[in-house]
Amino acid sequence: MPTNADVASHLRAIAAALEREGANPYRIEAYRRAADAVASHPDAIAAIVARNKDDLVDLPGIGNALAAVIIEVVETGTSTTLDGLQDPDRAVRALASIPALGPVRANRIHKTLGVDSLDDLAAAAEDGRLQTVPGIGPVLAARVADAVGARTDRADRPTVAELLDVDAEYRTRAEAGDLRRIAPKAHNPTGEAWLPILHTARGPRRYTALFSNTARAHELDKTRDWVVIYLDDPDRDAQWTVVTGASGALAGRRVVRGREGETRAHLAEA
Repeated sequence: MPTNADVASHLRAIAAALEREGANPYRIEAYRRAADAVASHPDAIAAIVARNKDDLVDLPGIGNALAAVIIEVVETGTSTTLDGLQDPDRAVRALASIPALGPVRANRIHKTLGVDSLDDLAAAAEDGRLQTVPGIGPVLAARVADAVGARTDRADRPTVAELLDVDAEYRTRAEAGDLRRIAPKAHNPTGEAWLPILHTARGPRRYTALFSNTARAHELDKTRDWVVIYLDDPDRDAQWTVVTGASGALAGRRVVRGREGETRAHLAEA
């Protein structure tokens, strides 16, 4: 059976893989806290799992999602979470899950545009880049945008108004210089602590917001425009990107990518 050190090492490997992907900082930290809790626990985690799996959630910082990962590591020696993060074809499969695409088009989009997530796919459809991929015209691009929007549609997701409010708070405080700055590991060869980070709440929901540090954001000089908002929930991986609209009725307005229709409705009401 794996030792506590083995399980902790696995959790840290997941945190490192998430960090390389630019995932939610809160989620990354949750895995690291769980690793510390496992490593320092006086009892064998494997024995706890064998005795009563439900007892894992009594450990500091371990909820149901993290407990499920730990149980899988104890019982199988690995986890589908880490396997998925280390899978080079993971991005293409995520894109291919949209019915309007399929594996061939998904692979073409990934290679042509560097799109590797549904959030990036929604952005490419919104800003016109998707139509530049061979075999994808405006009609298919519109179908893709609708499909991505439907995929992320949840009754309990935050409203566009709430996300735009978090975006406004972040940009205002970043401009004022009163946010802590971190040094991202990706696309930061000098190691400069340039990226402001905000932790805030709206009712029961807690968020982390920061400027996009993706390769695409750097390429288009949007690292002071695109704001990524993460939901601080280790049991649920949710994020949104807010950008300045480039054309049409949303030109010059702040827009939640993939939720352009809702943004238009919100702005019309406002």
